[in-house]
Amino acid sequence: MTSRIAIVTGGASGIGRAIATALAARGDTVTVADIDADGAKKVADRLSAHAKVTAAALDVTDADAVAALYRSVREEHGRLDLVFNNAGIAVGGLAEELTLDHWNRTIDVNLRGVVHGVHAAYPIMLEQGHGHIVNTASMAGLVPAPLMLPYTATKHAVVGMSLALRAEAASRGVRVSAICPGFVDTPLLDNANPDLPATEAATNARRAAQRVQRRLYPAPALARDVLRGVDRNDALIVAPASSRAAWLAARLWPRGAVRVAGLSVRRMGGFAR
Repeated sequence: MTSRIAIVTGGASGIGRAIATALAARGDTVTVADIDADGAKKVADRLSAHAKVTAAALDVTDADAVAALYRSVREEHGRLDLVFNNAGIAVGGLAEELTLDHWNRTIDVNLRGVVHGVHAAYPIMLEQGHGHIVNTASMAGLVPAPLMLPYTATKHAVVGMSLALRAEAASRGVRVSAICPGFVDTPLLDNANPDLPATEAATNARRAAQRVQRRLYPAPALARDVLRGVDRNDALIVAPASSRAAWLAARLWPRGAVRVAGLSVRRMGGFAR
């Protein structure tokens, strides 16, 4: 397989690091971008033994910086084959606990950050006549996910945007997919509400996740699923299998999905009023 030119945002840890690692393992040329510049460099240095991997400091809320990075990668390599708009934050809490700061920060990173990536990558891919944009959403973008309304809202938006762009882009040679994982074992669960007011739900995010999904999905396993889904040009890449079952159930019985979500809130304890 010909080496592909890829950018992974949020690549210093978690899902992004796992995707960058999987891309490098098959010989792709990867730019690991993250607001954590030191973390991105550590990942790039480790992976450089297997492939051409470089690091870039990037705040995805800065549209000009995103556009400049994507253009520079295209200019350096002559093309841009794969873009993983993956950077995101976790925000949780009861609806009445959440401030506008919770909402605005989540929208800025999880939605606008993806919009900036799409806005930067899509014209490049249209011009070259090919490319694949992969946006990280969540199972929270497919099913009712209480106790994290801003997160849920942004992930639904990413799913909707990805599917709509996929329909628009298909005849023009550009592919679009959305990643919708269940709970993945990443540092995101231990760093909910970053630089924002703490809530009980955020403080206990890992414990709450394990009550919903007993076994957290390993990030490397998800990365394998993602690359397989990209190779197949799947519209939605949903993993693990338990998440695909939950998604199917929610589609077949929406009212039941809301009821189950409400029961899960009460099972978590300490969050229901």
